[in-house]
Amino acid sequence: MAPRLLVVDDELDVPDLFRQRFRREIKAGTVKLVFAANGVEALEKLRACTGFDVVLSDINMPELGGLELLEEIRREWPELPVVLVSAYSGQTNREKAISHGAREFVSKPVDFQRLRSIVAEIGGRPA
Repeated sequence: MAPRLLVVDDELDVPDLFRQRFRREIKAGTVKLVFAANGVEALEKLRACTGFDVVLSDINMPELGGLELLEEIRREWPELPVVLVSAYSGQTNREKAISHGAREFVSKPVDFQRLRSIVAEIGGRPA
């Protein structure tokens, strides 16, 4: 079964970017992408549909940011892998993400080959 990735980001171009970068996998049916514009919408999607394999979330978003979303996910789905993504790279942000329970931290602009490897390692197979 194809891994289901929940991509959470408030930037309007992110869904198109991910669809473009994962187009081969989407066409082959080896990955399924679902998008949410913020943490509140992500929680609604997680509660409405089980079966997500990995959550990829931006840190800075309106309504409910990535760190707060991560805390909620840890309470309700403690085993669900979360990768936090941010334009604010650096060791401090990475350490903060990991200390909050993220499996990995990825800096923007996203290195999609690295992201594929991370997803394959922690919860899916789009490598």
